[in-house]
Amino acid sequence: MARGILRRSIYKSPAQLRLMRAPGEATGAALAAMRDAVRPGITPLELDAIAEDAIRARGGAPNFALEPGYRHTICANVNEHVVHAIPTDRPLEPGDIVALDAGAIIDGWNGDAAITVALPDPARPDRTADIERLSHVTEQAMWRGIARLATAKHVNEIGEAVAEYVRANSDFGILEDYIGHGIGRRMHEDPPVFNVPVSRKGPEVKPGLVVAIEPIISAGGIDTVVQDDDWTVSMADGSLSAQWEHSVAVHADGIWVLTAEDGGAAGLAPLGITPVPIP
Repeated sequence: MARGILRRSIYKSPAQLRLMRAPGEATGAALAAMRDAVRPGITPLELDAIAEDAIRARGGAPNFALEPGYRHTICANVNEHVVHAIPTDRPLEPGDIVALDAGAIIDGWNGDAAITVALPDPARPDRTADIERLSHVTEQAMWRGIARLATAKHVNEIGEAVAEYVRANSDFGILEDYIGHGIGRRMHEDPPVFNVPVSRKGPEVKPGLVVAIEPIISAGGIDTVVQDDDWTVSMADGSLSAQWEHSVAVHADGIWVLTAEDGGAAGLAPLGITPVPIP
């Protein structure tokens, strides 16, 4: 979720980083449970309940429900709905692409992450190829951003890596109005984490930094509109979209992807980066 960033210190102590492991793991468990459950016929509201059960089973609470005016565990962005979409009872169908965004809070610390799932349509192989490619490019752009964090001197190098990958491998649009963010005691903290190059360098990357890296990519343009529910954001041109996100901690020995079941090992191995658990 990328809404309303609040300002406070961006660097956590080693003890605070350790406290962020539990909400990250609960968030990752919610995404894994939804990923396993996604199929044609299931509704976003059913996925919402699955995510809540996974978070509460690990001693957490859904932090999206703590946002003023929002009462669900997830945002479920189907097809042209790009961010902040309220879960509905409309069953998913073959050929849909759905971004599932969730977060957990445990002992006052937050996790936030998102995955995109493409539902193949055997009757429309071109549609299947399009949605799978959109999700793949977005996911790989996220991993490039995370890998850059492992070696970066400043935060805004992340956006350079994300954009380099997307532009080299597609003609997709990179949304600029919805970005990643710092995370900790609040789900949305400084620093902003852009997905495109910007003129300023951003804060220094050093131990204690925790950020949610969150590329949001469109198959068409980058302009969006907010629907009448005042939450759901859709692509203005009706194009498909995808979102991938992980919360990542920088510590004295390396980086650790808090919301990945393996700390990010599988996603980072092809990029020559080995994540190191938080001591």
